[in-house]
Amino acid sequence: MSYLNKTNNKQFKKTVYYGIIFGILFSVLAAIGFSFIAGGFTGKSEALFEGITMLIGAGLLTTMILWMRKQRNISFEIEEKVGQRIMQNNFYGHIGIFLIIFTAIIREGVETVIFLNALKYASGLNIISGLVGIVSAIIVGYLFFIGSKKMKLKYVFSISSILLIFFAAGLTAHGVHELEEASVIPVGKVLFDINHVVNEKGVFGSFLKGLFGYNGNPSLLEFSVWLLYLGIIFFFYFSASHTRLRRTS
Repeated sequence: MSYLNKTNNKQFKKTVYYGIIFGILFSVLAAIGFSFIAGGFTGKSEALFEGITMLIGAGLLTTMILWMRKQRNISFEIEEKVGQRIMQNNFYGHIGIFLIIFTAIIREGVETVIFLNALKYASGLNIISGLVGIVSAIIVGYLFFIGSKKMKLKYVFSISSILLIFFAAGLTAHGVHELEEASVIPVGKVLFDINHVVNEKGVFGSFLKGLFGYNGNPSLLEFSVWLLYLGIIFFFYFSASHTRLRRTS
């Protein structure tokens, strides 16, 4: 939208709105379908489904974190893609812009469905919590829009990436915990129990559990997976940073 305003191509704005609306509608359909499938599991099969969902969510987050780390100029890429469609300035140009927006929305929409379900399984968060998060994301997105010419996105990405790494690590560990519950993998010994210090069912503990997958009494395997994930992802994360510094120098 910023690019369309800057290049005086307001005739494409309606196409952007159509892409947003249809992308959201298909995301809602994906959420309904996901809930319909998830509602059919009970007992160990439910734990297995929840564990797999958490691991998929962690995998999607991991790819997004690494992608964000590689981005140098997202604005340029967006302008290049949209600019190619604008040059057509015909029916196919509108279709091209619609597909760019629709694909972006549906991709993030499906990921949001998986993330919210993974969070729900991990910490019992309800739909109100999810809606508050979505509304907050819309507000942040609008602030990005109005401040896109001044804001340094690389700093925003750096801070959010660190938080997302710990979030994904928590999902990974909790996914392993659910697989242990489903008896897919052997249940390991409880490594330690600090629930008397920070109870995972308390207010602060529930916050840590929902955001970072905190578990006051993790098994040895669960805690080891958590540490291993952090070690691997931080290695690749900072390796990419050092590689870019060497290239620029």
